[in-house]
Amino acid sequence: MPVIAVINRKGGSGKSTMATHLAAWLACQGAAVMLGDVDRQQSTRTWLKRRSPSLPSIAPWAIDQKNVLKVPVGVTHVVLDTPGGLHGFELAKVVMSAHAILIPVCNSVFDRESAAACIAELMALPRVASGRCKLGVVGMRIDARTRAAQSLQEWATNLDLPFLGVLREAQIYVRSLESGQTIFDQRNTIVQSDLDQWAPILEWLQPVTQLPPPPTPATVTASPRAPSLMPAQESWVHGSRLSVFPPAHSVKSDATNNAQKVHTARELQGMVAPGFLFRQ
Repeated sequence: MPVIAVINRKGGSGKSTMATHLAAWLACQGAAVMLGDVDRQQSTRTWLKRRSPSLPSIAPWAIDQKNVLKVPVGVTHVVLDTPGGLHGFELAKVVMSAHAILIPVCNSVFDRESAAACIAELMALPRVASGRCKLGVVGMRIDARTRAAQSLQEWATNLDLPFLGVLREAQIYVRSLESGQTIFDQRNTIVQSDLDQWAPILEWLQPVTQLPPPPTPATVTASPRAPSLMPAQESWVHGSRLSVFPPAHSVKSDATNNAQKVHTARELQGMVAPGFLFRQ
């Protein structure tokens, strides 16, 4: 069962925003997802109370520090929203159950220094050091008019961590969360630019979530027949060269019919048709 943890020691880094959106994305993919709130403020649990029953279901899970590893039966995916200041044994317990950790980081010297200290501790844990739990960094509340994205990418590169992209600061996040929704619950035409920002993050998580990739248009429209065994349907319609027999209402002279037979036979010979077609 895949477990995704959102971790950052510093408060206000966007952990709850990221956790709720990840849970909603999984729910929209048909997963039986549970949103575990390790944070004492229970922000995500409050958000779930506002979520409409008509939206894809997300199960709540208020976790105390003694029950982090116990997951109710029937759950296929878990997203953990963790508290600020998580370190030491409590941090290690979360990592023990996680398969991927997302670290949301805002672009300020205080956010970067706090995240760097947390990352250093994470890298020292055996599950992370061995690669069984992978880390990824996401820039949060980024203004596209600044160099914030480039600064964070350079910072993540120096730490030898995957930089998955940035999420902009936009009112659509605020309005969605207030109503128990996410951008994944909105119409694509309204939030397409934000969905595009999420795409590399979700692609990075795909091997962890083990969800099947969405069908491509070629997969959906491909014909199930084997081309070498069955010709395309249009090959049998009137006017094609496989239409050996003339229509019943067509009246032609004997000379014309004989010429057509010779012409048809030559075409069929060129197609290496079975010999019984040429018997007189």
